[in-house]
Amino acid sequence: MKSEAMINPTGNLNLEDLLHDCRPLFMVHKNGRVHRFVGTDEVPPSVDSVTGVESKDVVIDSETGVYVRLYKPQNVDKVGVLVYIHGGGFCVQSASSLGYHNYLNNLSFKANMIVVSINYRNAPEYPLPIGYEDSWAAFKWVFVINHVESWLRDHADLSRVYMAGDSSGANIVHNFAKRVKKQGDETPESRVTYPLKGIVLINPYFWGTDRIGSEEKRIEPTGFNSLMDKVWMVACPESSGLDDPRINPEMDHELGDLGVDKILVTVAEFDILRDRGFYYKDLLLKSRWNGDIKVIETFGENHVFHLKKPDSSKAIELMNKIVEFLHS
Repeated sequence: MKSEAMINPTGNLNLEDLLHDCRPLFMVHKNGRVHRFVGTDEVPPSVDSVTGVESKDVVIDSETGVYVRLYKPQNVDKVGVLVYIHGGGFCVQSASSLGYHNYLNNLSFKANMIVVSINYRNAPEYPLPIGYEDSWAAFKWVFVINHVESWLRDHADLSRVYMAGDSSGANIVHNFAKRVKKQGDETPESRVTYPLKGIVLINPYFWGTDRIGSEEKRIEPTGFNSLMDKVWMVACPESSGLDDPRINPEMDHELGDLGVDKILVTVAEFDILRDRGFYYKDLLLKSRWNGDIKVIETFGENHVFHLKKPDSSKAIELMNKIVEFLHS
């Protein structure tokens, strides 16, 4: 498929030519062309003039082009590591997108941690599970012994590794927490452990066939329920549907097998995905998982507001709470 950015999603369109209409995120034409409406404003790595945080891109797989963007605060010796996975419905955004670059630059500074921002290949050109597998390869790369990447070799304390992500990125993080546990359960001869202190799920993209909470009555007139339905099926066409355990934790018989002891979930009052965040906590507390989970809600805001208006008082407050969790 060919990818093409498009500024005006409501311009003159031949709707009969569309294979998938997932506006305001993207559209897929029958000829395979993809129009993306968000996340196309990419920026290069830099040294931030305000925070002093330095960033650089490192390709971890020359065949696939999968890379990570690293962020390193000034004057660090050994500090913790935050592995971050961007959102965008598995289909838009990248580690180079302006919003993520600015946000993670500030988060690296405030948390005084090295941040590893993973750039996986986007659906629909590369349908899931490719995005999961790309991200997992990058996650494992962080733990390479005697690392060839000097920032990780010289400054990363790999006993203090956290993962975080927003929206679909949070979905990937959740699924990785299970995968970490499975790695530790393998036989001693083949066991590879990836110590993970905790995970942060920001406005996580979980969904399901049945509507829960206030989803139906307060959101459906805007069409976002159907958008959530479509995005998953476009991103993961091999899926069994909206009750695939990767997108619907309620249907996951292994939900309690998380390889972390603490989880922070953040939700926003007007977010279509708000109720899923609270439901995720309820499901975990009923499972065999015995860790600590906390859900914090930001009132008066919508999905990923922290990226859209990062200088707002509520976005700053949210970042401070995340930093507190990372150092608790």
